[in-house]
Amino acid sequence: MWKCLNPGRLPKACVALALALGATAATAQTKPAETPQRYDIGRAATAQEIAGWDIDVRPDGQGLPPGAGAVKAGEAVYMAKCAACHGEFGESAGRWPQVAGGQGSLKSADPVKTVGSYFAHLSTVIDYVRRAMPFGDAQSLANDEVYAVVAYMLFLNDIVDENFVLSKGTFAKVKMPNSSGFYDDDRE
Repeated sequence: MWKCLNPGRLPKACVALALALGATAATAQTKPAETPQRYDIGRAATAQEIAGWDIDVRPDGQGLPPGAGAVKAGEAVYMAKCAACHGEFGESAGRWPQVAGGQGSLKSADPVKTVGSYFAHLSTVIDYVRRAMPFGDAQSLANDEVYAVVAYMLFLNDIVDENFVLSKGTFAKVKMPNSSGFYDDDRE
């Protein structure tokens, strides 16, 4: 709130500003809240539309879809839909990123960030594959295919054995190699 020590000596612009600020503060206290402006374009999303995009998977497993996928089934999906970009063994094809290998490289001058070397949470891998892969045909994989291809990538990184089946029930049993590699930044 403005406090006028000597009103006769204030320049006219300051007086006008003080009055405007004082009037605004008083008006704000008595004026009812305005209705938000509507642009009358589009419509509210339906519950079904929202559910289609609400597909995140959290580190505790919340959001995991129903289904299951074995390493062997994942190999077939991977070869058909992933190997063209990521290589037959996750080594990369051309400019596309590796998904296997890279263990012990994160502290080097040329770190290789893969499922086995970089990702701290299995949920991140599942979420990304489910949401964004395969390139150019995102969200085309069925839940069983997502689980299977992620199980196969875990196998390529020596995290699980060839008999492993990934599902909601086995999700928590997977220990990612870099699970302790991230921490909260507690700086101010």
